[in-house]
This record gives sequence, C-alpha cells and structure tokens, in this order.
Amino acid sequence: MRWSLAAVLLLLVQITQAQVDATSVDFDSQTITIALTQEPPQLNGMKATDQVSILILSHVMEGLVRYDRRGNIVPGVATRWELDDKTATFWLRENARWSDGSSVTAHDFVFAWQNALAPATASEYAFILYPLKNAEAINRGEMDPSLLGVFAEDDRTLRIEFDRPTGYFVKLTAFTTYFPVNKDFFELKGDRFAADASDLIYNGPFKLTEWTHSASLKMVKNDYYWDKDSINLNTIKADYITADTRARLNLFIDGKIVHTRLDGETYKDALTQRFRIRRFTTGSVFFLEYNHREERVTRNLNLRKAIQYVFDPNEMVNKVLATPGNLPGMSLFPVWLNGVEDKFRREYPAPQTEVDIGKANQYLDAAKRELNLDSIPPLVLLVSDSPTAAKQAEYLQGLLKAKLDLDIKIDVQTFKQRLAKMTSGDFDMVNAGWGPDFDDVMTFGDLFASWNMNNRGRYNNPEYDSLVRIAMNSSVPKVRMDAMGEIQKIIHNDSVVLAQYEQGVIYLMHPKLKGVVRRVVGADPDYTYARVVK
Repeated sequence: MRWSLAAVLLLLVQITQAQVDATSVDFDSQTITIALTQEPPQLNGMKATDQVSILILSHVMEGLVRYDRRGNIVPGVATRWELDDKTATFWLRENARWSDGSSVTAHDFVFAWQNALAPATASEYAFILYPLKNAEAINRGEMDPSLLGVFAEDDRTLRIEFDRPTGYFVKLTAFTTYFPVNKDFFELKGDRFAADASDLIYNGPFKLTEWTHSASLKMVKNDYYWDKDSINLNTIKADYITADTRARLNLFIDGKIVHTRLDGETYKDALTQRFRIRRFTTGSVFFLEYNHREERVTRNLNLRKAIQYVFDPNEMVNKVLATPGNLPGMSLFPVWLNGVEDKFRREYPAPQTEVDIGKANQYLDAAKRELNLDSIPPLVLLVSDSPTAAKQAEYLQGLLKAKLDLDIKIDVQTFKQRLAKMTSGDFDMVNAGWGPDFDDVMTFGDLFASWNMNNRGRYNNPEYDSLVRIAMNSSVPKVRMDAMGEIQKIIHNDSVVLAQYEQGVIYLMHPKLKGVVRRVVGADPDYTYARVVK
C-alpha cells in the first residue's frame, strides 16, 4: 500500500499526540495518575467508614503502627510497644511530624480517641475503640471522655488500660479510627475540619494539596514524614472520579490512569487488547442487608427466609458477575480467616441452604399471615450508582418477581448518599459489603452486634451480643472461635443478611509502575512504596 506524505505526517502527529496524552506515569517527576470510584465522603478519620476515604487517609495519615510491603505490622509513629492482658505502652519516635512541622505526640492520640468516642461525634466506628478501658460507657454517654483509659505520660509515651484482654490490639492501631488528631488544629478549624485539603494537616507519607470536590484531588510527598527517604513517588494525582468501568478502561487504554478494575464486560475487551490481566482476592464479603427496624416488613423472619430459599450464590457469581476470582457467598465469614489451627471455615463449616422454590413460597405465605397482609408491598432495594451494582440489583429484582412475585423498587444513589440512607434506615434492603479492618475473625463477627453503628439494618439479638462478648473477653483461641461458630449459625438461621459473594477482582496495572501493594487488610491498592521505572 502506498502512503502519501500527508498521510505519513498525519500518522506521525497521531502517534506523537498519543505519546503526549499518555500521562498516567512520569519517570522524571515520579508522578502517577489514578481514578477514584467515588468522591471521598469523609476525610475526618474519626468518622470515616468507607473504602475510598480510608484509601486516601491511609496514604496521608499514619497510626502507631503501619503495614509494610508484605502486609506485616511494623512501627509507624511508635518505634516499639509492650502489652499484656491489662495494659499497653507505646513509645513514639522523636522525628514524627505533622505536615506543618509540629511534633506528633502522645497527646494527639489521646485527643483523637476521646473525641471519636464522644457521643456528639457520632462515629460509626467508635466500637473499634471498645477494648480501651471505659470506652463503651463513654460512647453510650454514661461517662466523660476524659475518663478513657489512655494517658500521655509525656510527649513520647502513650499508656493504655484495657477493659478486657485484646491480643489483637496492636493490629487495631493501624486502622483509621486510631489515627492521631492535632487538638490545636482541630479546634482552629472547627466545623471546617477535613472539609478541604487545607482543613487537614497530615502525618503520613503524602499530604493532600488539592481537592476539587466530585472532580479530582492531588497528593504530594510529605517532606515532614519521618520515613520520607523510603518514598519514591512525588505526586499521586486522582484526576478522575468515576465508578463506570467502561470509562475507566478507556482512560487506561488512552494512557490517562495507571490502574483500573475490570468487570464482566470490560474483562472481554481487555482480553482482546492482550493486556496482562492480574487477579487479587480482596477479602471482602458482599451481601444483601435487611432492615430489621420495627416499621419495615423485612423485620419478618419468614419473609427473609423466603428470599434466602430462592437465591443461588453460584448463579450470582457465574452468570451475573461473570468475572474470574469471585467465590459464592456461603457465610459472612470469608474463607481466608484463620481459626484455631486451620482456616475458620474449615473448622466451622458454614450452614447451607439449597434453592427450594416450594419451601420459599411456604415461608412467604407464613410472612403474609404474620404481617396480616394479602400481599407484600413493594420493597425498596438501595444500591450505589455503579454499573456492577445496577446489574446485581436488576438480577435480584427479576429473581424475586419471578420466584416470589415480589415487587422490588431499585433506589439508585451516589456513594455518599447511599451511605447516608443506610445510616438513617431509609431502605428495606441494601446491597452492602464488608471488608476487614484488621486481621482477626472479630472484624466480621461483631458487625451485627446491637452496639455496632455499621449494623445499618439495626439487627438486635441478645444471644448474638452475648457470643460477641464471649469472644471479646477471652484470649483463648478455642473459646473465641467456638463463639464465632455459633454466630455464623445465627446469621444463617435468622437470615440476618443474605451472603452473595466473596470478592475477587481482576485488574490492569501500568507496566512501568512497580511496588504497588495489594492486600486484604489496610489500604488497597497501596501506592506508598510504588515507583515509576523507565
């Protein structure tokens, strides 16, 4: 084929333009560009609950300990620690600094933990601080926050008293709610604290310098970070915020972002492009959560049982999600959790329900009698505005109509508004999920305790609560796991939630970006130790 000079010049211009547009990585400046699935709803670490906010906070803040490249707990603000069943002491490093140059002290941890527990803060993660002496009573409004069993013996020594033995306590301190807060800065900002990039100071590897809400944000290397010499990246730009997997794939193909997750449709496109497709098990469980409040029909056990007996998790994984790596949802407790001597689920097999349409309709008839209804009114299914969420919702809508003649109204909301509606109880059912906050079975086991504010459906069962207390108050692995095994049975028998799948993701990563850490617990993906190579 002959090419005219004009055509050749045009081709060269297009190639050059493609090279110019490939801005997702830059070796010289050590800059990468990513996309977020949502606007971070809450960058006040004392209040944050969602994965996007926690991802950002885990890059710009640091607790007493942190995770290394292999997922191990290593020193963070604290250089060393000692603990027993009753107390713990952490010694803080001299060169821990906030991004304004001031020292990070033991007082910053005392202030943050007291504030997170104060009822006025309304922290949905306050329960994660309950191992601390008097924490639960403070959170209930029965004691003053100043009586919390945490003391700054001096600027560099933090002493802790426990309400109960907590062998996994050090792991907890890597979580967002345990991050420090500078009291002077907090009081200076007042209601504006964490509202914008300038309304926070940072003690982590990066600091937030720009935040255009619902559009973009920018993190740059924190020169005051004590371990800054180990940080290679200078800038992380989140120039795009979209949950649309098709849009994200196009951004990746165009060289605009370094990383994107794939779904059933974009997976096929990535295969045709011959990209290297990577896999990762997130450790998260996704489920249909019911509203157990008195005014909702979903409080009825027989109605929940009817839904349980028509749902097939294998069909959800293989036909609806249709991507490699996901596992059928058989339990609230995922397969990777450790038990006494083996994996928890091998030692305590999850009870199962086989699909039985006849039995499901018997449960439905019983529900109508108990609720004194001729028919069940339309049920509101709350979901986020991502394509994957829409696909799952439409599947459930069709399934429940076909098998039980139940009408489902799908309520699609932005990520932030969906969280708000979950908290206020404005739903009958919600497609929800839970990722581990720390490496212990308790991170799933106490999720539906009556005091846990992440229990959005407000399930309340004294037997469940009692079993959580047993596991909390014991340091004997067999005692703790026996209690968790009973909780697993209650969740199934009481249809507290409907487990749908354990999440495995497939994704693309720019080949010039090395050192990105994928992990079950902690920030994921973690760009802290990443670098751009030539």
